[in-house]
Amino acid sequence: MDYPAPPDKPIRRAVKLDHHDSVRSHVRERISSEVEHLERRIASLRLSRAPHADILISTYQRLLDRKKGFLQSWNLKDSGSR
Repeated sequence: MDYPAPPDKPIRRAVKLDHHDSVRSHVRERISSEVEHLERRIASLRLSRAPHADILISTYQRLLDRKKGFLQSWNLKDSGSR
């Protein structure tokens, strides 16, 4: 079976996060769930006496800050979010 030749240049599609409400909703739910998971993980690490806990907490806190910043920059924080 013959297949068409691939295009010379790859097709680039700009992601428009605000194009569809369903996309915004999905992204908000996904990132919010990740934020909640990171917050719980940080809380449990704070109770841990593991020698590497401080490094993990610092790393998770940076991830948490970036995810919260993303939600804020795209106006995805809803009234139920922290």
